[in-house]
Formats: sequence, C-alpha cells, structure tokens
Amino acid sequence: MITKGMLTSKRSDWETPQKLFDELNKEFNFTIDAAADAENRKCERYYTKKENALEKSWKNERVFLNPPYGRELPKWVKKAAEEAKNKNTIIAMLIPARTDTKWFHDYIYKKAEIRFIKGRLKFGDGEKDAPFPSMVVIFRRGQK
Repeated sequence: MITKGMLTSKRSDWETPQKLFDELNKEFNFTIDAAADAENRKCERYYTKKENALEKSWKNERVFLNPPYGRELPKWVKKAAEEAKNKNTIIAMLIPARTDTKWFHDYIYKKAEIRFIKGRLKFGDGEKDAPFPSMVVIFRRGQK
C-alpha cells in the first residue's frame, strides 16, 4: 500500500550520506560543494543558500551537488547541464530519481551519465530511509 508519506516530504534539504560522498569523491576529487552550509558541507569550498550557486560560474570545477529537492530542483538540473559544457568542468549531482519529469528528459536522459541507487538512501543521521528513490547524475563535456 502506498501512503502519502512515501510520495512527498516536507524537507527539501537532505544531507548526503558520507559513504556515498566518499565513493564519489574518490572518483571525481571534488573541488566545491555547490549547495551546502557549514554543518553539512562535503568539501572545503562550498556555496551556501545565501551565496546562491545558481548565480555563480562552475567553470573548471569538479562540483559535488546535492541541491534542494523542492520546486527549484529543475533550475539546478538545468544549471548543471549548462555548466558541464565548459571545458574541465564535471558535476556529480545527487537527486531524486524522477524519470517522469520534463527536466529529466530535457537535461538528463541520453545527455548525462545516470547511476540509479539501489534501495533507498539513508540521509542525515541515517535513521530513516529517503521517501523517494535516488540517482547520481554525472554531467561532463562530451556527453550527448
């Protein structure tokens, strides 16, 4: 039986599980966390909500991105897809696996590398599973 709680969440910010970040960082050697705060940042350099990474250049960066999952998510996906067109720029984005959305088809499907995460992630303190499936999307130059 599917309940309303399985489909929605009042939260839009989810702290990345450290183990997942460490695995990705080993592969990509991130230079900046584009959506963080002092408590949940995963990189030495990071942009906060106030600094608004959507208005910054990510050129020549290896960006880790776990953006807010609310109504602004399509803007983050579009920004990542556009920034990844720059030489020497890679973005690894942890987001809900919402394959039925316009933004998924416009910016991700057949345009980026998609890594679906088996099962549900345990965000933050790890006490509860995320109420949605997740994926890591890798944007980099040369992808179609």
